[in-house]
Amino acid sequence: MIMRWIYRLFRLDPESRDGVVMATSILSIAINIITASVKILIGAAAGSVAIITEGANNATDASTSVLALVGTKLSERRPTRKHPFGYGRIEYLTSLMISGLILITGARLLAGSIKRMIHPQPLEISAATLAVIAGSAMVKFWLGNYTIRQGRRADSGALVAVGIECRNDFIVSAITIASAIVYLIFGRSVDAYAGIVTSLIILKSGAGALRETVSRLLGSAGRAELAQQLYAMIRSSDIVLNAADMMLHDYGPDCYSGSVNIEVDHHRSVAEVYRAVHQLQRKILYTCGVTMVFGIYAADHESERAAEMRRAISDFVRNQEHITGYHALYVDEIEKCIYCDFVVDYDLRDWNAVRRKIAAYLRAQYPDYRQELTVKTEFV
Repeated sequence: MIMRWIYRLFRLDPESRDGVVMATSILSIAINIITASVKILIGAAAGSVAIITEGANNATDASTSVLALVGTKLSERRPTRKHPFGYGRIEYLTSLMISGLILITGARLLAGSIKRMIHPQPLEISAATLAVIAGSAMVKFWLGNYTIRQGRRADSGALVAVGIECRNDFIVSAITIASAIVYLIFGRSVDAYAGIVTSLIILKSGAGALRETVSRLLGSAGRAELAQQLYAMIRSSDIVLNAADMMLHDYGPDCYSGSVNIEVDHHRSVAEVYRAVHQLQRKILYTCGVTMVFGIYAADHESERAAEMRRAISDFVRNQEHITGYHALYVDEIEKCIYCDFVVDYDLRDWNAVRRKIAAYLRAQYPDYRQELTVKTEFV
């Protein structure tokens, strides 16, 4: 109900990625501001510094949602001469900043907890304080889970990081309440130890969010489901015999450019290949939003010589530990040269040894042919 009102008020599309990110960020900002205001008013009326501090903390929490909102808007900027692939990666920088804030929060809590452990202080606890903290914790628990769910739906690392911070607030509040109950029942303060446990949980969640964002910035593997969809579309073309070596370059959520190599019959004309490739490029762009570049491999699937060579190489590959497949096999009878690409897994350590093994096998089977071999891993 609330989200429908937000979508309508701010004229956002609930089916679009940007609409989901912005509406969820607005909801998070509003809830944090309302919660902060209520806490500060109650704290001022009750003369409770603890409740006022909690309110101030909620007010600062709204800043992470503002970051996510601003990052989303900036990432929508159109490509420029300086940045021809657009500004989508600004969202990753936003996620990086929010992850850093989570880590700073965890570090500050850890330092404060250690200080309280060395210099213990009596706790000042009231029923009103616990009630306000408990109510806030339940709101944060719902908001955190909802924000994470929406962030994953929209593939927004920034929104997921905001949700993690909200959920961390719930954990802090829950452990604070538990330590207060222990103090009230047993008269023993475990506040410092509870703070250490809480800070470690926060640091772990912040490190996880940071690791995922850095992985994207470094160039993690493209989305497997997108790659499978693209392969299926490409292989469905009548002119394509096989497709391999797909690379997907991530320039922000839902912003990809890529390349792929396709095998086509070596008797096909350039005009035939061009028409098919051009149709595929348009289909992929308008269906998946991916700008795809094609590399062309000539293939001979008709001659008995090529068929016999495929059988021999298939038998060889089948018995190798780290070789997962091969493609782009072509025999140039004029130059007496064998072209072939071999795919290996990421556990392979000695690539030179594998190259020598492949070369020795082909040399023994086909001594009259020289070789042009490529050994590589899959990219997606």
